[in-house]
Amino acid sequence: MKAFVTGSTGLLGNNLVRLLHQQGHQVKALVRSKDKALIALGDVDVTWVVGDMRRVSDFAEQMEGCDVLFHTAAYFREYYQPGDHWQTLMEINVRGTIRLLEAAERRGVSKVIYVSSSGVIGQPSSGAPGNESTPAGPEAMRNLYFKSKVLAEQAVGEFSRGHALPVVQILPGWMFGPGDQAPTASGQLVMDFLARKLPAIPEGGACVVDARDVARAMIDAVERGQQGERYIVGGRYCSIETIAKFLETITGIASPKMRIPYVLSLGYAWLAENYARLTNGTTLMTVEGLMTLQAQTRVASERAVRELGATFRPLEDTLRDEVDWYRGQNR
Repeated sequence: MKAFVTGSTGLLGNNLVRLLHQQGHQVKALVRSKDKALIALGDVDVTWVVGDMRRVSDFAEQMEGCDVLFHTAAYFREYYQPGDHWQTLMEINVRGTIRLLEAAERRGVSKVIYVSSSGVIGQPSSGAPGNESTPAGPEAMRNLYFKSKVLAEQAVGEFSRGHALPVVQILPGWMFGPGDQAPTASGQLVMDFLARKLPAIPEGGACVVDARDVARAMIDAVERGQQGERYIVGGRYCSIETIAKFLETITGIASPKMRIPYVLSLGYAWLAENYARLTNGTTLMTVEGLMTLQAQTRVASERAVRELGATFRPLEDTLRDEVDWYRGQNR
């Protein structure tokens, strides 16, 4: 298989590129920076394509001759920082995705595996985990990243009704794992724990999944995924407190004893965001992030298990590999 991968230096993208290479596939990897790509994937034999999702036409011809497009790129990590990000979310996550699909079809790509998010899945009133048929809940409309993914899924559906190019959607949970170079919020959580910069544990949690398990499900979806279908690859629900306890066991570093009530953590996050805005800095704890964790949304991955053969390794194994990776990078 000849694969074209967007977002190749991200947590999911670089694990996907590595797995494709290990399986003997040829890979063209879209990156925004060759220097960053060499840091993240310098040991992997791939063809680099330098480009930006805001200008798909600049790199579209590189998809010529590729069998499958794996679209992992998204404006994600930056959204959870101070500032107005909505126009960029729309330009990259929605309009950029459709431009990419149109270009892929013109270049003869046979199938697209598109990465959405389990954040577009709401929580049924019954309390049961949401599945692929559960509509988006209020959190997805409040969280602008999730909202952009809801709109992107709608745009992809509209595209599919008028085009022959098969598109399969993968909806990951909160991803952890080695290779989180940027890092994402999950990686920053692990790094802050290692640096003893995590003063307290907030309430809430999410369905947590290893990025490598998502990557494997994406590759399996090439043969087993059905056109136009969605597959939640969400892993298992885990609280922040449990994640901290696993990290304590793995590292020998004591987990914070203090627990922050939700209302107090929101106030702290508001102050942290405004301080970051004034100083042009960043913050791990944001109001939006805390509200998402507090929702404690559960999703069901049974369909991906049944139809794609998805499997989920123990979270403790994921965190151990991630800690080893960060320590190996002297982070």
